[in-house]
Amino acid sequence: MTASPRTGRTLLLLVAASLALAACAGRKGPNVSDRSYIARDVETLYNFGKDTLDKGRYKQAALIFDEVERQHPYSTWARRAQLMSGFSYYLARDYQQAILSSQRFLSLHPGNKDAAYAYYLIAISYYEQIANVQRDQKITDQALSALTEVTRRFPESPYAADARMKIDLARDHLAGKEMEIGRFYQQRRQFIAAASRFRNVVDTYDITSHTPEAMHRLVEVYLALGLREEARKTAAALGYNYPGSKWYERSFALVERNTTG
Repeated sequence: MTASPRTGRTLLLLVAASLALAACAGRKGPNVSDRSYIARDVETLYNFGKDTLDKGRYKQAALIFDEVERQHPYSTWARRAQLMSGFSYYLARDYQQAILSSQRFLSLHPGNKDAAYAYYLIAISYYEQIANVQRDQKITDQALSALTEVTRRFPESPYAADARMKIDLARDHLAGKEMEIGRFYQQRRQFIAAASRFRNVVDTYDITSHTPEAMHRLVEVYLALGLREEARKTAAALGYNYPGSKWYERSFALVERNTTG
């Protein structure tokens, strides 16, 4: 993806910091080299996870926060630890575990005040896995769905503002994939299949950066199929919506040549 995840990470850090600071009054945690986590009181164990996270040992911190929930499942700390576990997995780039931890939190505490954070953590974990358009875009669809859920459930939250921006970027990415497939078909003279992909960009992803090219490619495909009137109408629509676009100039010239011929 071309977009930086910095904004999303900052939002996650702000809430994670407040969750971590809540335990600072507790006793100092055990030495980080101690991995037994046996029979520790909840504040000691939670602070152990926080100290480990602060030292950049994200995967180990996640496991310690998981242990907080296992040893003290009915404590207030267990709820905080679930979110901190998800955040720690996220920092470790173990996105699947970050998603699972957040989903577990939501299944157990759907009405919790930090539910928005959990939904956003799920969305950003999908979003940061988006691959280039040469690869399968299932993750992009999942990211788009999760980001949309954030804006639907928490429209006034700071998470929604960032999610809306990322929704636009995810949609642009999906449109780019459609364009790649459409060009593939067009190069192999499978014009009907190509037209279907380009039309999908125009109809479904009409406000993305790929729309002007999609309309131009439709002009090319229609002309290749002998549909001159369809090509002319599409070129006219391209000129109306994107009058200064290089794609309109190319479509106009192409239609003129074919009409004259």
